[in-house]
Amino acid sequence: MSEITQPQPAKLIMGMLSSVGTLFEEVEILLEKKLGKIDVKSDIIPFDFTDYYRKEMGPNILRMFFGFKNSIDPEEISSIKVWTNELEDTYKRNGKYPVHRPINLDPGYLTRCKLILASTKDFYHRIYLQKGIYAEVTLYYKEGQYENLPWTYPDYQTAEYKNFFLRVRAKIT
Repeated sequence: MSEITQPQPAKLIMGMLSSVGTLFEEVEILLEKKLGKIDVKSDIIPFDFTDYYRKEMGPNILRMFFGFKNSIDPEEISSIKVWTNELEDTYKRNGKYPVHRPINLDPGYLTRCKLILASTKDFYHRIYLQKGIYAEVTLYYKEGQYENLPWTYPDYQTAEYKNFFLRVRAKIT
């Protein structure tokens, strides 16, 4: 019989979508206050892979990723996703922006072997965690690179995203 072990600490990552370019810096400050120092950032990337968010977020949506210095216990991802949803709602309600949904935050974490994303939506490949939050393995690491799964979002299949995740993975202690 195998012994039960505790999971290794994981590197928290956060994806952000917005069509309001000025929000990236503002939200970065809030993320650091709540989740700790950011030690890896992506460039701001045009998000033109789907029109799924266009009605809520408007045209010219941009993406940015953040990687956090401090590791997390993987169990924390549910609470982090609940908090990011509350933050999104705060931005929706304040009415300062020309779009219904000014930001979309997608927390996840990296281990040596995979990228996990948190979601509020159930689907056949997602596992329920707690607090209404599900998790999916979005990419897996094999022979020095990230590999796709049948459900991996098209943008997560790009070299640009995968190279960012490799940069974050290199900081796993």
